[in-house]
Amino acid sequence: MTIATIAALTATTMATRSDASTTTRKKRVVVKKKAATTTRSRPASTRAATTVASAAAPVTSAATTSVASTVSSASNVTSNTLPISYTLPKSAGGVDLTKLPLGDASVSLTSAKRGGIWACRTDPTAGGAQVNGPWINTTTQTFDYTAKYIVDGEVSWPTSTVAIAVAGALRSIQSNALPKHTTGVYPISSSDDAYLVDRNPASIVAQTLSFSIPSTPTVNASASCTPGEVGITLDGVMILNALDAPGRDAVAHETQDHCDGHPNNAGYHYHNLSRCITENADGSARLVGWILDGFPLMSRMENSKFVTNADLDECHGHTGTVTIDGKSVTTYHYHATYEFPYTVGCMRGTAARLARPAGAGAASGSASNTLSAPASPGGNPPPPPAR
Repeated sequence: MTIATIAALTATTMATRSDASTTTRKKRVVVKKKAATTTRSRPASTRAATTVASAAAPVTSAATTSVASTVSSASNVTSNTLPISYTLPKSAGGVDLTKLPLGDASVSLTSAKRGGIWACRTDPTAGGAQVNGPWINTTTQTFDYTAKYIVDGEVSWPTSTVAIAVAGALRSIQSNALPKHTTGVYPISSSDDAYLVDRNPASIVAQTLSFSIPSTPTVNASASCTPGEVGITLDGVMILNALDAPGRDAVAHETQDHCDGHPNNAGYHYHNLSRCITENADGSARLVGWILDGFPLMSRMENSKFVTNADLDECHGHTGTVTIDGKSVTTYHYHATYEFPYTVGCMRGTAARLARPAGAGAASGSASNTLSAPASPGGNPPPPPAR
């Protein structure tokens, strides 16, 4: 598919997001402008192995809109900040990142299965990417993760804040939902190749996230469905489940920035583990976040190998010994993977969910989010935020 074809398709579908289709890749062009940071996207696998760290000590004022790059050594990271880099492998644990299976056909509203997601609900009428990106092959139902268009820009967020603490039976988390790493420029510029596929109009704005999850969670007798928001990373960014609002594979269909994030009306978030979060050098599992049922989310590696769906249960986790709060603990834990559903397939514990008051997630970012338990473990919460 040529750029002209993609542009023609987008001109007829200016709603909000859709699907993706051929394996033909367009040639990338690099055009840098110091003032606006409009570097054209490149496949992540061709980016330099640049290490990026926090721009400054976190503060509580509104986020800056500066697009200046912040490049420094990983030693500058602060508490709860993860070292990050832009490197991306072509394959991991036998999983070919250039031919990842689409997760569109692995979505259920009634039950869980390994390699799929049990969603509490989807909305097929909701928006999404406008057209199929050229990294998706609809014939083989696969996509090339390394060839996706990346939202341009290197925006720093020096006011990013996050605090995670344990007090008795609860683990409290406060964050303003701004990442420690740089992001792309949002809304997506019409000069960005990503705009040809996904015209995300949302901006990145600070939110107020303050909630508590169990510090010693319990595995329920039966699993339950995944809400739209499933967890939070140690750097304070929300993790949404693997789906876009219509219920398709968000990682495949939507476009994200160089750290796999993008905003919706409720804030900046990931649908999979950011490529800017590295693995432990010794190949052990790294704690990267917390799921809303209280169980830890671990990195893509364990015991010096990449974890795949074959290693995990239908909820995308298993029981084993991991390091939590500086101690070796044997517990159920979820794993990030390169395969769908990427983080969580269903909930093993009782998930608290974000109860957003009226006006939360508005452009002003003046959201005040609290957690409340659903009426029943399998009950359907409100629809996930769009995108």
